[in-house]
Amino acid sequence: MRFAKSQERKMGKPETAQVVKPRGPQKSPISKIWIIVLAFVLCGGLLFEILKLFF
Repeated sequence: MRFAKSQERKMGKPETAQVVKPRGPQKSPISKIWIIVLAFVLCGGLLFEILKLFF
């Protein structure tokens, strides 16, 4: 019993005993400007090819 208690102290409290704080919405690691730039790079070539067909 003493060994089990000492091991439990070393490992910490079980997850069920810990209080989990509610988090707000997570922030994206990439800013919106970079997402727009990436979308333009990926889809911009297609847009220019379509415009080139008409002109």
